[in-house]
Amino acid sequence: MSDLLKNLIHDARVWQGHQHHKTLHRNEPTGFEVVDSGPSPLGWPRGALSECLLDHHGIGELQLVLPLIRRLSQAGKTVFWVNPPYTPYAPALAREEIVLDQVVIIHTDTADDMLWTLDNCLRSPVTGLVMAWPKNLSSRGIRRLQLAAEAASNLCILFRAANNSRQSSPAALRLVLTPAPQHTLEVRTLKRRGNWPGAPVILAIPERIGINVKKENLGIPPHIVQGPWQEPATDPRQTRE
Repeated sequence: MSDLLKNLIHDARVWQGHQHHKTLHRNEPTGFEVVDSGPSPLGWPRGALSECLLDHHGIGELQLVLPLIRRLSQAGKTVFWVNPPYTPYAPALAREEIVLDQVVIIHTDTADDMLWTLDNCLRSPVTGLVMAWPKNLSSRGIRRLQLAAEAASNLCILFRAANNSRQSSPAALRLVLTPAPQHTLEVRTLKRRGNWPGAPVILAIPERIGINVKKENLGIPPHIVQGPWQEPATDPRQTRE
């Protein structure tokens, strides 16, 4: 058997049906003991994509990534929010001990702009985490993001519609999020790198992170970057606000 074939067989990204190999890549803990402990802990994979698949926004999905955002921002790493459905409420993030200077919000107008932005954010040495809310993302686009995450060993979490669970994806971790009674969130692992999915877990969501669609009500303004990026207009009256 050739060395190349041996390497492929022992690669954790290759599913072998009746057996599997644990990955050597380091995972970032989620911050929830119920999923971080046990014989097969679940974590956010470095150098790979993670997908959170859900039907509606605001069911507690930000609480799931809150410990990761807090830890990375306090370590001086930049957390990028690309096309979030709502403007994050900065005072609420500050109350959660998130360093606001490390939070950058980017809005793009086209799918090409979004892919370009995500690719460059993932390859940047200042990046700790890239979160994105893409409406339409092709398989080719997902592979491009996977390669960018691998190149810099960065974290990327995509929040996508739940119906994408029926499609294949190169993402290393795929989670299906469903609201459960009494302020809880059901997390079902659809796919994970180097291990079996495991049983669903229920997470307590004590309070949602505040969001506000009006930027003037933020109190502490975040960094806003608006695309697409064009040459400056010669007439100031034509310049986009």
